[in-house]
Amino acid sequence: MIITISGKPGSGKSTVAEIIAKRLKLKHYSMGDMQRGYAKEKGITIEELGLLESKDDKIDLEVDAYQKKLSEKEDNFVIDSRLGFHFIPHSKKVFLECQKDECAKRIYNDTIKNRRDSSERKAKSIKDAKRIMEKREKDNQKRFLKYYQTDFLDKKNYDIIVDTTDITAEEAAEKILKFIKKH
Repeated sequence: MIITISGKPGSGKSTVAEIIAKRLKLKHYSMGDMQRGYAKEKGITIEELGLLESKDDKIDLEVDAYQKKLSEKEDNFVIDSRLGFHFIPHSKKVFLECQKDECAKRIYNDTIKNRRDSSERKAKSIKDAKRIMEKREKDNQKRFLKYYQTDFLDKKNYDIIVDTTDITAEEAAEKILKFIKKH
């Protein structure tokens, strides 16, 4: 079984994917971590990487090829990736929804606790986190429409949508696991 988890920045994609992978004893892959690795390697922020990617699709194509290759080589894993649903169409496709204010608060709190990777620009306030998050979401959406003619925010792309605004990552994972057992 392959489970792809997409969602908005700050919705809990990586955390929920890790919980599900652990519970199902599956490998976990994170395309966000891969992107942050590229940014760190280049000595730029994840936002600056996004700007480069909007002008040159080389990095996107590499990440996309990696996802496709994974789905051809392996049958059992969880991957958090905004476009996993697109590149691994035979997966169980999950979208994590979350209200923007809550996402911004989570991103800001991660900044305070130094959980944000050094490739990510540190938010100075919740308002700043919200601005950064909204810009990144808009840039990703625009880039994905340009390169792939797909909108990762379109809920029709997913088998299940879970709103994580008022629930824990554990509770979100439980909802997803219940859905997967039924389908």
